[in-house]
Amino acid sequence: MKQIFFIFTILFVTLIITSCSQETKKTASYPALDPKNIDNTTKPGDDFFQYANGGWLKRNPIPAERSTFGAFDQLQENNYLQVKNILESASLVKTAPKGSLEQLIGDFYASGMDSAKIEKDGITPLKTELELINNLKDYKDIQKEITHLHLMGIYPAFAIYASQDEKNSTSIIANLYQGGLGLHDRDYYLSDDARSKELRTEYIKHLTNMLKLLGENQASAEVGAMKIIALETQLAKVSKTRVELRDPVSNYNKISIGEIQKLMPNFDWKQYISDLGININEINVGQPKFFAEVSNVLKNTSADGWKVYLKINLLHALADNLNSAIVNENFHFYGTVFTGKEKLKDRWKRILGETSGSLGEAVGQLYVKKYFPPEAKKRMLELVSNLKKSLGERIKNLAWMSQPTKDEALKKLAKINVKIGYPDKWINYSKVEISRDSYVMNSINASKFHVRRNLNKIGKPVDRDEWDMTPQTVNAYYNPNMNEIVFPAAILQPPFFNMDADDAVNYAGIGTVIGHEMTHGFDDQGRQYDKDGNLKDWWTKEDADKFKEHVGVLVKQYSSFVALDSLKINGLLTLGENIADLGGITVSHNAWKMTNPKPDKIDGFTPLQRFVLSYAQIWRQNIRPKELTKRVKEDVHSPAKFRVNGILPNVPQFYEAFPIKPGDKMYLPESERAKIW
Repeated sequence: MKQIFFIFTILFVTLIITSCSQETKKTASYPALDPKNIDNTTKPGDDFFQYANGGWLKRNPIPAERSTFGAFDQLQENNYLQVKNILESASLVKTAPKGSLEQLIGDFYASGMDSAKIEKDGITPLKTELELINNLKDYKDIQKEITHLHLMGIYPAFAIYASQDEKNSTSIIANLYQGGLGLHDRDYYLSDDARSKELRTEYIKHLTNMLKLLGENQASAEVGAMKIIALETQLAKVSKTRVELRDPVSNYNKISIGEIQKLMPNFDWKQYISDLGININEINVGQPKFFAEVSNVLKNTSADGWKVYLKINLLHALADNLNSAIVNENFHFYGTVFTGKEKLKDRWKRILGETSGSLGEAVGQLYVKKYFPPEAKKRMLELVSNLKKSLGERIKNLAWMSQPTKDEALKKLAKINVKIGYPDKWINYSKVEISRDSYVMNSINASKFHVRRNLNKIGKPVDRDEWDMTPQTVNAYYNPNMNEIVFPAAILQPPFFNMDADDAVNYAGIGTVIGHEMTHGFDDQGRQYDKDGNLKDWWTKEDADKFKEHVGVLVKQYSSFVALDSLKINGLLTLGENIADLGGITVSHNAWKMTNPKPDKIDGFTPLQRFVLSYAQIWRQNIRPKELTKRVKEDVHSPAKFRVNGILPNVPQFYEAFPIKPGDKMYLPESERAKIW
């Protein structure tokens, strides 16, 4: 089940993968820098991404089940097997005590692997839920069903979640966020470009097929599909763009329950709050215009229109947990049509992902116990300390920032909390009802648990020991409300972190990750939060204006990059990640230089060349055109190629390491380079 967690974090990489951080023999044999990856037929100054990775790209075509294949995907394939061993071992223990890690994980995984039972059951496990929807009569009934689905972790129309108050980080409040779009982005409904038109046409076919799988005849399914499109298009018209959603100030609108009742007169907020089982007097409405329209759509859309829309929301959320006909139809649209994937993942990989997602810290406990090396945490703390010193020096020496703003920035940097490896306290899943009887019910029960756990935080003290990622996640994040950087255990492995590699490689890898996450505290979003995690302006007006001027250079650069055909990168959408990429490599290089690296060559490359090459090789990736198109539209991260070719021309050390000269495609005159942190 695709659960939705609304947490304001800025992630380093978009691919989240289950992984294993230690198989000592494999780690030791992982090359620090592989010269075979290099394409010597390409001039470094013309396309450094191709130069650094061309050999690898040629040897590693995209597997049929994937839309991309890169360094992260390689890790995933190698480490899926490790997590699989954990899950399979647990599934073989049929007498584990109820509520134990082994029982929960083992029964969840075993229920998903029982394909014969899942095929036999078909949509029978959803019979009760579908009957509830079929019996809806008016918009009051519809509201009750929306509430019911929200408590299941399914979010038609909009989402509610608990998180820190943006302007009072010691408090947990309720928040509302726009949603309800099956195509995931407003522009797919409203744009007239060829790709958007194609997706709308294919989406209607997909909706028709899904409704037929629920038992509708062809004519009824076609009518239902058009009703869904009509309702979602109304929501899309008042949805904010992805660029607009990046503005934390405009998305902070805390009002009383009485005020939201006036905003949404056709929605009974007292009843909704009561049915959710929470007690609140105020709520942050992320996008007021959107919620006003939800009120209108609620009343003006027929009950039949709402019923078919709610059925599809239910089915989409649970599609991967049902029989093969539904799984295959869902994959055809969201996998093949949307991203170009040619083949569904092997069943065990899909069930592994669902188990790890639903019982994340349960799997994480066993993962850490078996695979996380303590020496990696010790080395990381040392690296983080060095990166903090480096960023501090950068801030102190900024020519464009005044001393009062520097002082506040240094206070914020000093207060950044660091979490490495895994939580000190684990989530207790023992009360979640998990059995071998029904895979889909296991997913529903786990999702209900997460929703209730989240909503129960409202009004309670902030738990600063809590993590927003599991240890088996290869990723990292900065949380502005916590003012913290977090590095799960699974990212502490090659190519990011190699215990046997030279410092140039590790600083270019995990060092840039650390620097990237620290810089998020000072990007165009993160800079708006103070040292305590509050949305508060601590900049002088002059310094804020200078910051906007400096980052404007990066916006202009990225907005000119063509990702595919005539499709350009959105420099505003990707600004935060681009700032963090530039800051990450700059701060990490500065920290590396503080270690006084030896000038010796390795594999024919100087230490500085190895640093630059290692940074580029982290981003090696082949990507399908459909996936690239999707990411340019939806992703706040720039495509991998431009995380190399877009950033390096702004880095002075790039020109020191390689003979980049005027006339080369990647050469930028110094006056045109972005200089931020």
